[in-house]
Amino acid sequence: MSIELLLFIDERPRSNKCVKLIQDYIEFIKKSCPCQLEVIEIHEQPHLVEHFRLVATPTLIKVSPGPKQTLAGSNLINQLERWWPQWKILLEEKYSDCETKEDTTTIGLIKYSAELIRLSDEVFRLKKEKKNLLDQLNFKDQVLAMLAHDLRSPLTATSIAIDTLAIVQDKEVNESCTKLKKQLFFQTYNQLQIMNRLITDILQASKSMNGELKVERTEVFLSRLFKEIFKQYINSLKEKSINFIEDIPEDIPAVYADEELIRQVIINLLDNAVKYTPKNGTITLSILHRTSQKIQVSISDTGPGIPKEKKERIFEGHFRLQRDLKKEGYGLGLSLCRKIIRVHYGQIWVDSMLKQGSCFHFTLPVYR
Repeated sequence: MSIELLLFIDERPRSNKCVKLIQDYIEFIKKSCPCQLEVIEIHEQPHLVEHFRLVATPTLIKVSPGPKQTLAGSNLINQLERWWPQWKILLEEKYSDCETKEDTTTIGLIKYSAELIRLSDEVFRLKKEKKNLLDQLNFKDQVLAMLAHDLRSPLTATSIAIDTLAIVQDKEVNESCTKLKKQLFFQTYNQLQIMNRLITDILQASKSMNGELKVERTEVFLSRLFKEIFKQYINSLKEKSINFIEDIPEDIPAVYADEELIRQVIINLLDNAVKYTPKNGTITLSILHRTSQKIQVSISDTGPGIPKEKKERIFEGHFRLQRDLKKEGYGLGLSLCRKIIRVHYGQIWVDSMLKQGSCFHFTLPVYR
């Protein structure tokens, strides 16, 4: 048996001087008492550092004979001189109590234990990576299956509308025929819009799973952006006789954002509003200059509302309310909205009451 010491040092130049002084001292005193000293650089053995909960270097730890004792500071030699006689007595007592000499040193056991901790952490990390990869593969399989299923309906409807247009094209033109053509054209247009949004959601979700969203921030005027987007919804609003209210002050400043990503957020929220607002309902769009740094956008509807316990979960990837399981989509839209708004250092949330409607809000930084 011997006194076993661990000396923890960092990469600073003075550490070498400290090591030399302590090694010289140990060489001098171990003539009267067996001693082992092992020097450990903390960057090479982080798990040992965690094991001993070190807070400073250099640190000298007596690991055997027990109990463990820690010496730290710039005066390690003075501390060693003070404690050595007591350690020597303790070693003699321990030695006399032992019937046999143990082959395995305490230092070896500690390093073995630390290595087990490191390997355990590595196994945990690999398991987590494996789970993430399996989740991604499962997600892609689900998306492919749902894509084939959900695109079939709008494609069929579009095909029927185009075939009908081809049939009536050669017939005598009259008021009834012209009206039918317009209806078929709008139906075709709307179905193509649905397909485009489904594909856009899938592509954006794929990007956000495999890496960070690519953001190109510029000066964006929301009033102009909303006017461009609103043109896409004129027919849908008329079809359901939805009353659209717009409240955008003229003095609203520009925001600092990626225009295309924010366009995607607005389209997703308006899509939901149109989808869930019943006939003769109301959709309201408003913009508020909340602070000198933030703009708040709100889109509300008079739809069925969202249960209180689900208001956070609807922003999770692939989560869908029970009522939506038979509707087109993958539950990706709101998840994408949250990722986009967060990457702009904003917030997104919903206020809702069952049978009264929902109001989605998000904030964006003001352009400076």
